[in-house]
Amino acid sequence: MRSYKDYKKRVLQDSKVKAEYDALQPEYDIIQAMIAARVQQNMTQKDLSAKTGITQADISRIENGTRNPSLSMVKKLAQGLGMQLKLEFIPKDASPDSAR
Repeated sequence: MRSYKDYKKRVLQDSKVKAEYDALQPEYDIIQAMIAARVQQNMTQKDLSAKTGITQADISRIENGTRNPSLSMVKKLAQGLGMQLKLEFIPKDASPDSAR
């Protein structure tokens, strides 16, 4: 069996797959940041639900990518995590490091 990295490298050689993958990157970035902040604070989804009023089921759906949260919901999640939400528009050709 091949590794996920090998599989990912192979399928991303297809320009259509790569375009779809790249289009989803902002969603994956939000999901990863949310999970990392929650885990760093030793919070469960249930804890975050109690702080935000967002159901644990919805938090789970957001984290597994099956629910697309509104901006107001993301702001509420950030507040529940004791964080501030920062949204940026950066040029498409800019690398993530050059935007900082």
